[in-house]
Amino acid sequence: MSTGLPAVQSLLRAPGFAPVRLAIGRLLHWHYRLRHLKRAEEVVLERLDGFPLLVIPGVLNPKTMRTGAFFASELHGGRIGADTMVLDMGTGSGVCAIAAARLARRVVAVDINPAAVRCARINALINSLEDRIEVLHGDLFTPVRGQRFDLVLFNPPFIRGVPKDDADRAWRSIDVAERFAVELADHLTPTGAALVLLSSYGDGGDYLREFRRRNLQMTPVAERVFVNERLALIEVRPNSRSRNSEMRDD
Repeated sequence: MSTGLPAVQSLLRAPGFAPVRLAIGRLLHWHYRLRHLKRAEEVVLERLDGFPLLVIPGVLNPKTMRTGAFFASELHGGRIGADTMVLDMGTGSGVCAIAAARLARRVVAVDINPAAVRCARINALINSLEDRIEVLHGDLFTPVRGQRFDLVLFNPPFIRGVPKDDADRAWRSIDVAERFAVELADHLTPTGAALVLLSSYGDGGDYLREFRRRNLQMTPVAERVFVNERLALIEVRPNSRSRNSEMRDD
């Protein structure tokens, strides 16, 4: 069974740098870090993909950090329909939950960071989507036990390590890749799939290895290349043989 692993791995290779590109990449890295640190304790109103987004202290800004804005911009092209049930895992500011809710029947947004839960709820309100978005506090799939979704969105922590605080959980984890891969299939409908955003910055390969261990199919969906980082959006779903076996067992 082909998982598409080589194609996905190629997307996570860091861009090739000449010395000048490397120097520019380092400058941009520190620019983004300092800009985020400066704005992290401020309430900031952004505008992404045609909708307003309030970012409160303790929550990563999806526009400054690039990944959330890129992910939200890719939720189009018929992937989400009027009857689609969506789970936005690690919702943060709620940027992907809002982008999805403009198209979907219902979105459940989950985050372990209490500040992110408050932020996502605020953004659902200011975008008049509170009737379509339910925001829950909890760790990974714990708040949605027994529920299945047509589409799971996940912009995970890329760095392997112990988080310093709730806000740092957006960057670091010690076992999220393993736990997400183990539980994903149990929370998908028979035709469901996940969209997972990975980066060449950090340990994105951990997710690929865990998906492969769990016999999950991986398909590249989109990529974005910056001077110092490559982002890859991949579709992850149980392979058809495992899914057919599960349906027979049911």
